[in-house]
Amino acid sequence: MDFNEIKLAGVGAAYASAGILNDHFGRFSRINKKGPRDLVTEADVASQEKIIEMIRAKYPDHSIMAEEAGLHEEKTADCQWIIDPLDGTINFAHQIPIFCVSIAFAHQGKMRVGIVLNPVNGELFTAVEGEGAQLNGRPISVSPESELSESLLVTGFPYDFQSRLNTLIDRFKQCLEAARGVRRLGSAALDLCYVACGRFEGFWEENLKPWDTAAGAFILESAGGRLTDFSGSPYSIDSKEILATNGHIHHAIRILLKA
Repeated sequence: MDFNEIKLAGVGAAYASAGILNDHFGRFSRINKKGPRDLVTEADVASQEKIIEMIRAKYPDHSIMAEEAGLHEEKTADCQWIIDPLDGTINFAHQIPIFCVSIAFAHQGKMRVGIVLNPVNGELFTAVEGEGAQLNGRPISVSPESELSESLLVTGFPYDFQSRLNTLIDRFKQCLEAARGVRRLGSAALDLCYVACGRFEGFWEENLKPWDTAAGAFILESAGGRLTDFSGSPYSIDSKEILATNGHIHHAIRILLKA
């Protein structure tokens, strides 16, 4: 299978989706709630429909997992697209330009292609198995920083944070005290890509969904980063926890996240 061809199809769908998101940005009229803090806009739906339409036109026998529609009819389990048509919906709804389109492709259960596109600034992060990671066509790699005290971290909080608030705050406090700083941007896919290109040294979060992390995690690994859960076990897109770093500070953060 030609994974570069898969990448081109995914990038085309991402740019088509980005056009829809940019058209709706600041102009949408309807916001629905999937939960108290989990929003979906008409832009999410329109973006997803366009991506699926374009993928189906080229690969009608591939299965698709997408945030706003669940898993589509599984015609060929060996080939699966994992899509988040708008990662960072709350930012989008409040006209904060930190959101993205996230598209991953898995073959025989293994990630092979990752695509994350910020429609506002045009930053396109991509990775193809065995070819490293790129930002707008240029190779990227994780930061070489090995001191946690000199590292900038990023995190996020789950929608159902009330049930885990004390633990979340304790972990945040530990990392904030140990690192140069901690940011909270509101898009897990971009957080992962920013670790991949060296802007952050580490990222942690919990209770994310497969479409939140599939593309970004693959891009990070392709850029030389390390991924586990908080206990140090191998990470998969079905894991309830994610710790993603440049590798050098991984153990130090993992110790801080013990709860």
